[in-house]
Amino acid sequence: MTEPERPPVADWATDFDHTKAAYATRAPEIWDELRGSCPVAHSDRFGGTWLPVRHDDVSTIAKDTDHFSSQGVVVTDWRPDIPKPIGYAPPITSDPPFHKIARQFLLTAFSPKAIAELEQPARVMCNELIDDLLAQQTGTVDAAVQYAQHIPVRVIAAMLGVPEEDGDLFRGFIHRILENPGGVEVAPEDTMDAYLDALIAQRQTEPRDDLITYLTRSTIDGDPLTAAHVRGTCALLLLAGIDTTWSAIGASLWHFAQHPDDRRRWTDDPAVRPFAIEELLRFYAPVTMARLVAEPVEVRGCPMEVDDWVLLPFPAANRDGEAFERADEFVIDRQRNRHLAFGLGIHRCIGSNLARLELTVAVEEWLRRIPHFELADPEQVRWSTGQIRGPRELPVRIVATSDTAA
Repeated sequence: MTEPERPPVADWATDFDHTKAAYATRAPEIWDELRGSCPVAHSDRFGGTWLPVRHDDVSTIAKDTDHFSSQGVVVTDWRPDIPKPIGYAPPITSDPPFHKIARQFLLTAFSPKAIAELEQPARVMCNELIDDLLAQQTGTVDAAVQYAQHIPVRVIAAMLGVPEEDGDLFRGFIHRILENPGGVEVAPEDTMDAYLDALIAQRQTEPRDDLITYLTRSTIDGDPLTAAHVRGTCALLLLAGIDTTWSAIGASLWHFAQHPDDRRRWTDDPAVRPFAIEELLRFYAPVTMARLVAEPVEVRGCPMEVDDWVLLPFPAANRDGEAFERADEFVIDRQRNRHLAFGLGIHRCIGSNLARLELTVAVEEWLRRIPHFELADPEQVRWSTGQIRGPRELPVRIVATSDTAA
């Protein structure tokens, strides 16, 4: 299993590479630089890729399903071979009119009522994780590895009906598909497709009360969903449902580790917490989506050709000073906050209710149990590469727990 070395970036405006560690580490600074000089960057990498960084451009492209297709949402050296409008991971890779049909299957599972039932189990889970890391009595723990990454794994595993013990497998899929697309070769039997195909086949003969079984029994105009449709939707939930929330939780704890005033405000003023969650989502939005140019189009004078990739960095849009006051500041009680953390248009994240719940519970329980903590070594924090941005390693020093704090 090898990972090829991509050449170093010569210029972020003309040769950017979002899979580089340098991009992951200082992405907000790069977006600021580009907004001031080249708001639509271009790179020949991956067969031609564009990177708009202004809120207006990102919003316009996200809503334009005529010129921009969702057939491919993860930038790679190749182009998807599964035809429109279904795509390989419906509904996120589906174009109209099929997108609406594919999305409909998931609405009930991700409704506010269904997600509200997960709150108490999520709190129990978070406290079990905190119990485990406090029991080590080391003083220094990894808030990403030992806490953040486990929460969405357990929640999504329960919804899909897959073993939570397979968490390491899921994280491997995430690295190969999202963090370093095309950079790792694995045997066919070790792919996510093979993993899911085995589970789907099992559910067809041994049904359970889970999402995989539900999808295998669903129909369109009386016909069962194809195996590829079921596999693609399960893959979407497994990848997007884990990596995005894991990253958001980790980035939030990274913030609070460095801002004791915000920690105190959170603890002393519970009314501020809903605003704080939205500001965490704005300031540390993890997701950059992608589109493929479907029809020739021009954006800010840049001619985009069919099959060019276009990255949609929602985090960059959230830090555009033309869209937000004090955009480059974290304002814990920000009142007007129409952020794009969950995207917009027909592909706005169907899992937003779940993501908010997991983020809220994870932060609440951590700060309740560990009100005083700090970065153990800022240089040891490692951010993920690719289209999902969040801390993968986050060593923090526990200063005081709720049992020891004065």
